[in-house]
Amino acid sequence: MKLVTFTTADNTKSRIGIVRDDGIVDLSQLAGLPVSMKALLGEGEGSITKVRDFAATASEAIDLSLVTLDAPIPDPGKILAIGLNYGDHIEESGRDKPRHQLWFNKQHNCINAPLGDINLPSVSTRLDYEAELCLIIGRRCKHVPRERAHEVIAGFCCGNDVSVRDWQRRSQTMQIGKSFDTHGPIGPYLVTPDEVGDPHDLEIHAYVNGEERQHSNTRHLIFDCYDAIAHLTQAFTLDVGDVLFMGTPAGVGVAMKPPQFLKEGDIVRIDIEKLGFIENRVVREQAECIIE
Repeated sequence: MKLVTFTTADNTKSRIGIVRDDGIVDLSQLAGLPVSMKALLGEGEGSITKVRDFAATASEAIDLSLVTLDAPIPDPGKILAIGLNYGDHIEESGRDKPRHQLWFNKQHNCINAPLGDINLPSVSTRLDYEAELCLIIGRRCKHVPRERAHEVIAGFCCGNDVSVRDWQRRSQTMQIGKSFDTHGPIGPYLVTPDEVGDPHDLEIHAYVNGEERQHSNTRHLIFDCYDAIAHLTQAFTLDVGDVLFMGTPAGVGVAMKPPQFLKEGDIVRIDIEKLGFIENRVVREQAECIIE
């Protein structure tokens, strides 16, 4: 099942839906259903079963060309990303293989739509892409053993851990350089685990202006999705709607010789088997003072 958050030209209020072959079934038609993806997931398997049954029998669907897709989870509580999680990326980075999982935060303001524009910051030209598998937490959880970690995953999506490399390296935590506004596009759908199958056997690609820059398979993750959940929940609770970025393979722009950073007008496409793709154009940030 592919769940989406979307709007239409005649109704700009955010809604949730299910993708079918003939379009999107608008779940706002189903009485008593939450209006946000995070709230829907929080209601548990009963509501998921209800919407699945409804979508199978609904007579009308909205053509995909008539909708604007938002991030599947526009309002995650936590966005956590793991670094150095593919061997070939470690090699191109000139780093040692980590003994422990290396996690950092991305601030919630970075979340972006699957086809939204990425800002080229006014303060840097060292803008880079990172193709990543993302997982979305579907159950509040703590101290989850690895063998039960699959129980708390609501679904998967594509992600781009957009990075401002000079700002990233100014701080040991990397947080600021990973959190600029618009620098966390995810989507296009939340694909449920039953449709994905094994999340650790998915082809993953990144393209810049049609040129393939990254190509790997999630089987090459050093710490996989279940390792991540088991590790993180030893420290703190994961909540419904939290998003985990699972690391990037080799081929990032900063590691090319010479480095190839993103420029205004570039189009970055992240494509993951069974999950669809996200595609984002780089636009120059309008550095205007905002005080509200």
